[in-house]
Amino acid sequence: MRGFILGILFTLVALIAGGWWCVKQGYVNFEADQKPSFVEEKVAMAAVDASTDRRAGEAKNPVTPTEGNIAAGAKLYLDHCGGCHGIPSNPDSAFARSFNPPVPEFFKDAPDMSDAQNFYIIQHGTRWTGMPAWNKSLSDTEIWQIAAFLGSIQKLPPAAQKVFGPEAAPAPSPIPMNMPMNMPMAH
Repeated sequence: MRGFILGILFTLVALIAGGWWCVKQGYVNFEADQKPSFVEEKVAMAAVDASTDRRAGEAKNPVTPTEGNIAAGAKLYLDHCGGCHGIPSNPDSAFARSFNPPVPEFFKDAPDMSDAQNFYIIQHGTRWTGMPAWNKSLSDTEIWQIAAFLGSIQKLPPAAQKVFGPEAAPAPSPIPMNMPMNMPMAH
């Protein structure tokens, strides 16, 4: 029995050491224009979702979703988020497609997270995705305004539509989470 346990421990140490060696030798590809590995595609995003669920809490947005607050959130979104996450006149930008993992394009696929989850992600960012932590440059109120805007993106009031110009249109309904998502293939 002792030999069996030592064999398992040796195997685990060898796997960890071998993995570390592969990483240190540069065998893991971190290029953003390459197809994500199975681990990144399945495990990493599930870990991000679980981390957000655990840490975001159930806080209620203190910013009432009035037309003025949603318009203020739209302006902040346009200034800080639209370049990556899209705007009504350019919901599918080439810039957004250059990220890996892909950037959510909110005017193509409306966010399906709670205001608290959106607030948490905007405030703290997400490592290795290009999503910065905005808590150093935006106030909590401004972040909540963006969360209120994202929560209303499918049915923007006129003042928020005006922020994006006359061609602004609401985002489509979010894709149900049980539908498979096809990742673009690198050529």
